[in-house]
Amino acid sequence: MTVTEETVTEESFIRFRGVSKTFPRPDGKGTFVAVENLSFDIAKGEIVAVLGKTGCGKSTMFNLLAGLIEPSSGTVDVVGHDPFTEFGHFRGKIGIVFQNDRLMPWRTAIDNVVLGLEILDRKKDEARAIAQRWLDRLGLKGHENDYPHALSGGMRQRVSIARAFAVEPDILLCDEPFSALDEMTARDLRAEFVRLVKQAGKTAVFITHHMNEAMDVGDRVLVFHRPARIAYEARMDEAARTSGRKAVQDEILKVLSLDATVATP
Repeated sequence: MTVTEETVTEESFIRFRGVSKTFPRPDGKGTFVAVENLSFDIAKGEIVAVLGKTGCGKSTMFNLLAGLIEPSSGTVDVVGHDPFTEFGHFRGKIGIVFQNDRLMPWRTAIDNVVLGLEILDRKKDEARAIAQRWLDRLGLKGHENDYPHALSGGMRQRVSIARAFAVEPDILLCDEPFSALDEMTARDLRAEFVRLVKQAGKTAVFITHHMNEAMDVGDRVLVFHRPARIAYEARMDEAARTSGRKAVQDEILKVLSLDATVATP
């Protein structure tokens, strides 16, 4: 379905209201619009996959949500707080998984997972116990003392996921976390990620430019056009994942084909 005012509810965990973001052009001649009048809600415990072509504004939306940049207009509300002006409030409440694992090469797997807990001033023994539990849950038992160079790409990304979950955040933000992996490894990690999010009752926003990944991960898929605005929305219930999957795929492809490919200034 296409997004309407009915899809924006009064009660939500994450709320964008009429958000726009402009940036100055590199040549100094005016500005360009990255996000335009964007409104959507995300409920507690929901996984929302955001899909769109490269340059459509997905990452800008991600940075607005993470509090890394301020909207030019409109409001971003996360559990009743502004992530930009109240950035400190979200310390330990948001976990981020990036496209690259961003592990510190001089730290072992467990020391990389412990890092976020150290920042939150957790006691050393407690932090290591938590880190070990998450490494075990992600199939890395016996590799806790390995350095990143000794781990495969999939194993390093598992460490990154363990690091995000270990701080027990309310919200997980994922920016194309499996795009650098081979498809079989990515498929396994997608399934594991969804299972962990659901088990822990977390809320997640998952950025991707792969249609099937969005449909596999999301309870709901938002398809962006550039500048970032919702062109199509699909709820991935059981029917949409099985008998109706082809129809959803066809609709997404139709919408994406209408989004002209324009290089980012």
